[in-house]
Amino acid sequence: MSSTSSTATTCVPQLLAGKSMAITGGVTGIGRAIAIGYLAHGANVAINHLGDPKSSEQYQSLVEEASQSLGGTEEGQKRLMEVPGDVGDPETGKKLVAAVVDKWGRLDVFISNAGICEFREFLEITPDLWNKTLTTNLTGAFNTIHAAATQLAKQNPPGGSIIGISSISALVGGAQQGHYTPTKAGVLSLIQSSACALGNYNIRCNALLPGTIKTQLNEKDLDDDAKRKYMEGRIPLGRTGVPNDLAGPAVFLGSDLSGYVTGAQLLVDGGLFVNLQ
Repeated sequence: MSSTSSTATTCVPQLLAGKSMAITGGVTGIGRAIAIGYLAHGANVAINHLGDPKSSEQYQSLVEEASQSLGGTEEGQKRLMEVPGDVGDPETGKKLVAAVVDKWGRLDVFISNAGICEFREFLEITPDLWNKTLTTNLTGAFNTIHAAATQLAKQNPPGGSIIGISSISALVGGAQQGHYTPTKAGVLSLIQSSACALGNYNIRCNALLPGTIKTQLNEKDLDDDAKRKYMEGRIPLGRTGVPNDLAGPAVFLGSDLSGYVTGAQLLVDGGLFVNLQ
């Protein structure tokens, strides 16, 4: 093992050692940062992505990044795998969960992260764009969370953690997000209802609500200096977020540190929401 990876391993507490997780939309942005964070904390990680050439290439770059941090390709191959597929298809979630159980024996954490957002003026939202956004963001969340919950409830011992990546958009409106904000409010509501329904199986369900995070979804918007400075001026911490800002909160909700936390919504927004009034 290289000195770099050895240092990284010794400096990071292994809060998820021996646990196995799956995440949808895990090759870019927030999902990728969370996946890397889980690997750093000792977890086995199954990555779902769409399976097209671009996302497949992004997965390979993730493997390379993970292998370097884990001390070599062999270790990376043991603790990381991919399960391509569209979350809008109910079979994708089932295949993802089955792959985790087949390789590692158990599912401990499931993160519903896959989502799309194409900014569009309200009067220009087409039925196709509405249905596409709804299918990926909300129906996809239900499909995959349902598959994960089915496994978590029947395994021995039962239980685990489900995390839904919602958004600050679940709590506020957006002029160009009339098709997007309802799906993120839906994810939050789905997580809350799941917490009520699944607690007797020792399944905890919580939501992360990112604020303005620089990802591929809004990178072009934040590259506009005027828009970025305006946003930064509204955020108490004085900066927009980066994907890695979500990794720590996701590790917390997946670890035993949050053993009595369910039905919660955790804003990760630099204080933006409380400064909107």
